[in-house]
Amino acid sequence: MKLGIVIYSNDSETVWNAFRLGVFALKQGDAVEVFLFGKGVECQAIDNEQFKVADTLSEFIAAGGCVLACGTCLKLRNTDNAGICEISTMQDLHRIVRECDKVLTF
Repeated sequence: MKLGIVIYSNDSETVWNAFRLGVFALKQGDAVEVFLFGKGVECQAIDNEQFKVADTLSEFIAAGGCVLACGTCLKLRNTDNAGICEISTMQDLHRIVRECDKVLTF
């Protein structure tokens, strides 16, 4: 199965769980793409003691997951992707929605 995950939240527990699901799906043999959108592009900055978002994100990437980030959303926040993901566009999000078997939003 090909799973698309759209992360629009900057809530650490929500984002942590989204990446946990992605890691699990990859270990089950699924292909997983994550698109960071809106507040979701802030995921690297929301780590806390209870929800280690950065660690789970790293685990997701190490397991073969693909992370894309909305370039416009990054620009609006005067931030970059710090090398963890490809800067992307609405065209990429549309492709994920069109091509994936399932798309989940967090």
